[in-house]
Amino acid sequence: MESINQNLSFDKVSVVYNRDVPDSLAFAKYTADLFISRNINARCDASSSLCNDASFVITVGGDGTLLKAARFYAPKSVPVFGINLGRLGFLAQANTDEIDFAVEKLFAGECRIEKRMMLSSFDGNTLALNDIVIKGDSFSRTSKLFLYINDKVVCDYLADGIIVSTPTGSTAYTLSAGGPVLSPDLDAIVIVPICPHTLTSRPLVIPSVDEIKISSCKTCNRLKMSSDGQDTIDVDSCDFIVIKKSSVYAKLVMLEKEGNEFYSVLRRKLKWGVSPER
Repeated sequence: MESINQNLSFDKVSVVYNRDVPDSLAFAKYTADLFISRNINARCDASSSLCNDASFVITVGGDGTLLKAARFYAPKSVPVFGINLGRLGFLAQANTDEIDFAVEKLFAGECRIEKRMMLSSFDGNTLALNDIVIKGDSFSRTSKLFLYINDKVVCDYLADGIIVSTPTGSTAYTLSAGGPVLSPDLDAIVIVPICPHTLTSRPLVIPSVDEIKISSCKTCNRLKMSSDGQDTIDVDSCDFIVIKKSSVYAKLVMLEKEGNEFYSVLRRKLKWGVSPER
């Protein structure tokens, strides 16, 4: 992760809302009006029809809305800022009661842009900010999955699937599957088997320059691969799924405010290291 201190471009602001999240459109309109009142070109766009020529994007919804926007705008080098309407909102920078405060911070330049590493597959046609997950096509049985790193055999897993994660995604599905938490400053990739059928299968943390290949056996007809838990495609089990660090980065806008550094957010939102109440 790299932090960039630079002014945001408000030439064309797109406030992205999720139709499936209650009140998302109402809060998106409220946010857009704060920019319009300053004579700035701002509009509301549904997450299902993202705007191609935005210079700055604000998402109103959960982490899923932000992840979708981040994947779409990363190749265009457009910064994304999140307002949380979901349950956790780990990547979001403001709740709905902080919209005015957050917008004032943005205008005052009291923010930074963090370049977050992404993963790519299928020659860059698939991008992920959090993770790429590979599973068999049958939910009633486990899959045998073969893992190669830099064309060297590492191991084979009898498991429900494999998660390949960025440091940003280490606090998401990877964490639930028993993986480690990585600071977004690290340039690394995490590989975590999902419910492996052996106690010797443990998460791997590898350099981001390494190339990962995953395939399965002929008895598994198809594999399913998902990006950030959203975009899912079917892959022939005998084909290699190649995953590596993407050449593009997501740009996430972070507010400069007390308690907004990574470890404070980890403690506050995930209750990390907090003793249970009596």
